[in-house]
Amino acid sequence: MIKLTKRNHEKFLVNHAQIECIEVIPESKIVMMNHDYYIVRETPEEILRKIREYNAKVQDVHRMITIEDRR
Repeated sequence: MIKLTKRNHEKFLVNHAQIECIEVIPESKIVMMNHDYYIVRETPEEILRKIREYNAKVQDVHRMITIEDRR
């Protein structure tokens, strides 16, 4: 999950795997698979960076677990 900021500066977590698309209106509108949406302060580039960083962390943890379990 990635941390984003609503227009009122409230922080929240979103499951990035459920994002269907990101629109620029000029804020970023994140449309989810169930067609709910969130208006956030982050730019699409920032959102994509957060998703990449999260995925990299998950892969690093998976590698560490895989390496430690090989005996």
